[in-house]
Amino acid sequence: MNIYIFIILLYLAGLTVMNLWKSRKVKDQDDMMVAGRSIPVTKMVFTLICTWIGSGTFIAGAEFAAKAGWSALWQPAGAWIGIIIIYFMAAKIRTFGQYTVGDILEVRYGPVARIFGALAIIVSFTVIVSYQFKAGGYILNTISDGAISIDQGMFMAFVFVTLFTAIGGMIAIANTDLPNGIIILCATVLSTPLVMFAAGGWNKIKAVLPSSHFQVISSEFGGTSYLKIPAIGLSGMLLLLGVQSMYQKFYSARNPREAKKAAGFWVLGTIVVETVAIIMAVYASAYFWQELNNGTIDHAAVIIQAAKKMIPVPFGVLLLGAATAVVVSTGMNYLLSPTTTIIHDFYQRFIIKDTQNNNNSGKKLVLLQKGLIIIAGILAYLLALKMQSVLESAYFAYTIYGVAVTPALIAALASKRVTKEAGIVSIISGTVITIFLKLAGSIWPSIMRPLADPNADPFGIPIIYPALVVSVLSLIVVSLFTKPPSKEVLEKLFPDNKNKY
Repeated sequence: MNIYIFIILLYLAGLTVMNLWKSRKVKDQDDMMVAGRSIPVTKMVFTLICTWIGSGTFIAGAEFAAKAGWSALWQPAGAWIGIIIIYFMAAKIRTFGQYTVGDILEVRYGPVARIFGALAIIVSFTVIVSYQFKAGGYILNTISDGAISIDQGMFMAFVFVTLFTAIGGMIAIANTDLPNGIIILCATVLSTPLVMFAAGGWNKIKAVLPSSHFQVISSEFGGTSYLKIPAIGLSGMLLLLGVQSMYQKFYSARNPREAKKAAGFWVLGTIVVETVAIIMAVYASAYFWQELNNGTIDHAAVIIQAAKKMIPVPFGVLLLGAATAVVVSTGMNYLLSPTTTIIHDFYQRFIIKDTQNNNNSGKKLVLLQKGLIIIAGILAYLLALKMQSVLESAYFAYTIYGVAVTPALIAALASKRVTKEAGIVSIISGTVITIFLKLAGSIWPSIMRPLADPNADPFGIPIIYPALVVSVLSLIVVSLFTKPPSKEVLEKLFPDNKNKY
């Protein structure tokens, strides 16, 4: 057993012991879904970082940087804007303090909005979990020098993350995210200058990489680059603004003031980690340029390969530990969230219609959610087996959630004029158009640009643009022609408002 595998397994064993210990506190629905609403600021900061910094950064971001160079900074830049906006909303989200974004959607738009919003969450989050498993396969394949295949590694990641989540829910997630977050921050900051040095510095990568890698929008990225590259950043921003996993974390904070304070530190930590990850990926892609071109190294694995082959073992172990941490943390967060939606937005709301969390029903709900976590994990694993590109899978997951849920959700929190009918039309139209355009290539392959590319866009226009336009226009236009919400509805989200409605 090599040193990399030994230390990673030791680290995972330590997390398992911690998880089992903390899982003893899971007694009811509040513990499972929102950690008893007791997470302090320090844990909040790192659990927010871990929720967002996943294989979308280390794997999809690396794939983007290896293919498009510095244009890859568009991807995290969208999220940074989203985080800054969320900072000003964090206290309000915690004040509302429920379990899912479906609670907000139903208050403003009714039960139909809750149902369609929940469906978008389940689909997009299952896809996100699937590429965490794919990332786990890349990591285990690299650290074992190929002894563990990518598919075998995916299966191991699926088993570990799924069981880990089922054991302890949000309490386990919040506590394991603290060491994970510290490792992610330290590993990326310390490893970046070492990767830059190993690659030969700026002059060396300028000589190796094509000029397109140094463009603001890489002309060699594929498709309609000047539309597709900003679209990836936009999709990240929209996901972050409405992502249920983040809202669950804010619901889990001790109080609104601590939620806002944690969001402020989260902004800084995320900007640092995502920037240095792109820097590492660009320099590593220059170092592995020949292998990338002949197909012996996957573009998505350049950071993982850099940890193993470009920097000293202690730092390499730390960086691989960080990559492992993001797979575990993000996989857990996005596996818990859709099962929370199924329990709270479907089962409790429409089947048993019981929101009373007494001791007996609370235990039954916890057991039911544990079973659903295992089922969701299996579905995500089956998706991972079919996956071709982590970047494209991330882009689709971000898009369907970002256009179906986020516009209506932000409008519910920020606008007093948006109406019930407008919210429903926005959610449904955003979902339908996104899925329809995604399937358009199978129906009319001649309209796709480039032709025969499974990840192409209809007429070369990324699907997020038309879908988002329809979703937002639905909110505006339908609100103009329908009755404004009642004072009673608005008071649930604007309790201190004393102006006319």
